[in-house]
Amino acid sequence: MKSEAVKQPHLLWFDLTRNQSTEALMLPFRSACHCLLDTPRAWANKHREPVPDMICMHFDCPDLAGLSLLQEIKLKSPSIPITMFTVQHSEELAIWAMRSRVWEYVVLPLSAAEINRYLNALEQLCTLRSAAGNNKALPIEHGPALPDSIRLTTDHQKHNALHNVLQYIDQHYCESIDQKDLAKRCGMTTFRFSRLFKEVYGLGFMDYILGKRMDSAKDLLDNSQMPITSIGYEVGFKDPSYFARAFKQYAGSTPSEYRQARRSDVPLSDEILTQVIQSLARSAEG
Repeated sequence: MKSEAVKQPHLLWFDLTRNQSTEALMLPFRSACHCLLDTPRAWANKHREPVPDMICMHFDCPDLAGLSLLQEIKLKSPSIPITMFTVQHSEELAIWAMRSRVWEYVVLPLSAAEINRYLNALEQLCTLRSAAGNNKALPIEHGPALPDSIRLTTDHQKHNALHNVLQYIDQHYCESIDQKDLAKRCGMTTFRFSRLFKEVYGLGFMDYILGKRMDSAKDLLDNSQMPITSIGYEVGFKDPSYFARAFKQYAGSTPSEYRQARRSDVPLSDEILTQVIQSLARSAEG
């Protein structure tokens, strides 16, 4: 947080995930906020002191019970803003959240920039609420109908949970990618992330990355004059000999054999063909 004059915000967290992963999601916020993990029932039975500055509700795949609970909490505590953290995302779900007067709708996984943006916005909110004397907001009379997207098939929900991570892998597969870090970004344990990834895509996490690297290496072998060692480095291998072995296992030939075979199949251009014919003609005349 930027301002030392403002007290650290008090965040009350409710874990509505299937694998109880909110503790991992809370970690980046602990240095800037007071974080308390509780259950809605236990919190409701307490004196609610101190009153939280924000209620953070963490979902992986929001369902009818979880979204109904959010509406219920908003009705009972209208003066406390709510942030909805969710792995599953749809435009319809986001619109529902805004109509339910959720203060912030956050799609996981979170980047460092997104965390900083959220903390800055939270600081401004706390400053405004403090200046206004914590005036209570009027309770909403009713909430909007629950979105149809929460009734999506299980398979579709699993794909959505990994969608952002897959985009990240596709952009950074040539770099060193830590599976544990990606699991945290999804709010999952490493074991659950690994199992879900293979279940959804039919390949293990490392096999998927290896496939991306090999496809990129093939493209460079086909369409560039780069040395084979440089291609190995370019697609993420630090050891040229390991790159050669891995490529042969993947493609059935070494990188040099692959390049030679592919280029022997490439048809000659008209210009080169003309030069070859002229050369042959001169040889015949001699």
